[in-house]
Amino acid sequence: MKHVTKVHYHSVSKNLDVYFDDDSQAVFSCEFLRVHSPSAEVQGHGSGPMKLVFNKQSVGIKNIAHVGHYALRLDFDDGHNSGLFSWQYFAKLQAQQATLWDEYLKRVSEHNNSKDSVPIKFIP
Repeated sequence: MKHVTKVHYHSVSKNLDVYFDDDSQAVFSCEFLRVHSPSAEVQGHGSGPMKLVFNKQSVGIKNIAHVGHYALRLDFDDGHNSGLFSWQYFAKLQAQQATLWDEYLKRVSEHNNSKDSVPIKFIP
């Protein structure tokens, strides 16, 4: 299992660099991390679908706290801080980042399109 060895937060670009013990690195936007938070609030309860989180383009991180030797708690500036980002979860996000982001954008687009379409009632 990969372990996180270092993180570096860029407050202007709102990106988090995550370095792993296999010498690989990932760069995550705060928006990506916020909408993919491992918290029950985002992941849902049980086997249901992930919740769709909107309007997090400008979210940032105000604090990063170590949780033991296995995770970080990211305190987002929108008040969200209940998800623990384990080393295993960071590795999953790294491996699936492009796919997860594409799926998220598709879900947002589908949601927006379904909101825009209003059923038309024809009256004879």
